[in-house]
Amino acid sequence: METGASRRTWIETLKLVPPSLSDNTADQERFITALQKRLGTSAIQLDLDLARALPALLRRWDYRLRCALIHDREIWHVCGLTGAADPRPLCGMAIDLGTTRIVLSLLHLETGQVLQEDSFDNPQGTIGPDVLTRVHHADQEGGLNHLKHLVVEGLNRMIGGLCERARIERDRIVLLALAGNTTMTHLFMGLSPHWIIREPYIPVVNRPGIPSAVRLGLDVAAGARIIIFPNIGSYFGGDLIAGILYSELDRREQPALLVDVGTNAEVVLGDQNWLIACAGAAGPALESGVSRIGTTARPGAIDQVRIRGANRRFEMRTIDNAPPLGICGSGVIDLAAQLFTSGMIDIQGRFVPAACGERLIKSDGERQLVIAEADITATGKALTISQSDLDSLMRSKAAMYTILETITEAVGMTPPQLTTFFVAGTFGAFIDPRSAITIGMLPDLPLACYRTLGNSSLEGAKTVLQQPQSLERIDRIRDRITYMELNVNQAFMNRFSAAKFLPHTNPGLFPSVVTPSTTRAAGV
Repeated sequence: METGASRRTWIETLKLVPPSLSDNTADQERFITALQKRLGTSAIQLDLDLARALPALLRRWDYRLRCALIHDREIWHVCGLTGAADPRPLCGMAIDLGTTRIVLSLLHLETGQVLQEDSFDNPQGTIGPDVLTRVHHADQEGGLNHLKHLVVEGLNRMIGGLCERARIERDRIVLLALAGNTTMTHLFMGLSPHWIIREPYIPVVNRPGIPSAVRLGLDVAAGARIIIFPNIGSYFGGDLIAGILYSELDRREQPALLVDVGTNAEVVLGDQNWLIACAGAAGPALESGVSRIGTTARPGAIDQVRIRGANRRFEMRTIDNAPPLGICGSGVIDLAAQLFTSGMIDIQGRFVPAACGERLIKSDGERQLVIAEADITATGKALTISQSDLDSLMRSKAAMYTILETITEAVGMTPPQLTTFFVAGTFGAFIDPRSAITIGMLPDLPLACYRTLGNSSLEGAKTVLQQPQSLERIDRIRDRITYMELNVNQAFMNRFSAAKFLPHTNPGLFPSVVTPSTTRAAGV
């Protein structure tokens, strides 16, 4: 008999004995008793909405049915019913609830096959691009309900579109899995994020469990349940738990590291015996929040830069080969690495006028380097990077490396001792590890050590729907994580200053990086 931890499917097929004058057991009890015998437990819960529909459904299906079940802390929840002869699949929906973008994947629950997948911009972005703005908006009268309504309405629209393309009714979606950071999860559930950003940084809940999807506003099957990935605290959310699940970091024999860079850099180090995590502000310079030409990874975003020859000719690649409209995180890292190795910036990240030539202009009171001339851009205006943009990048790259140095030192390791380095999210999908090493953002490891995971938040949500036995791993992962607070870590602050150089004040940490002979102090 399978337990909740060992089950390989969400679906059970039942054949009930029809009622008679000699067996007038109530419909719900008849159904529950059959499940109890099948599962070997008395802890079965059937939502009232499903109980209301049960009498008509049993008779329509001649007492032969399939039911979707989910096990949560000793209780089995019935989350969907269909006739045993019904050829239509029962479905699941995986959701990556990102701050900037939301991605959904519709799956066949019995086979695990992905039927449709799509994404859309998080509509809460109309309130503000960052979580801080949204948290403050939630404190205003009606603000929390407004934010919840925006995201739920957006999800329902996308769910409808995916179902239409897959030719599946919404009521076939009986199980969902959602992964997001702590604030996004709170806003989705209508929970106040007020104390998440205020000392001592306390969420309303760390383990949301598997609530009713319909009660949360989603237009799916009446009894559908939604697995909401738990968080560790204010700055380490369910999206990282999903990443650990997908990468199987918790099952590895040798320590490996997982990093996801967005608004923060979130890092997990560990193996099958232990996990340690931390988060720090290493991401803003890689997105639109700092650089005037910064943008998320979308069509027209510069994601690769090369500077060629003695005349320092710029060659750029944009996403979808569209005219350049800005530069995304991987492009910023590439650009900085190329500027450094070509001698156009020095070890402090300062422009070297003699090497920059006519590309270096003065605008808005500071030096700026022209990356793309106005005649080739999508906006008709030149794209430039300023000295303050580079200064911000230097702080972010220093923070990133210092986070990695601090977390490895906490367990008696150094970054060069890592043999596997998982890089998640759009940061991982587009980044060139060689460029990140060149600027001292990532440790100088053999490139084969770096493994990109793509959208590990979505993939983790898909994993739990495709592998029911992985559900109980989620709580085990969460309970094993030791969280290290960097804000009060003096070693972090001491290392940070040393890392604000290219690639580092200690060049021995980056033996593969060759400092160009033309690099010198800018003399500003």
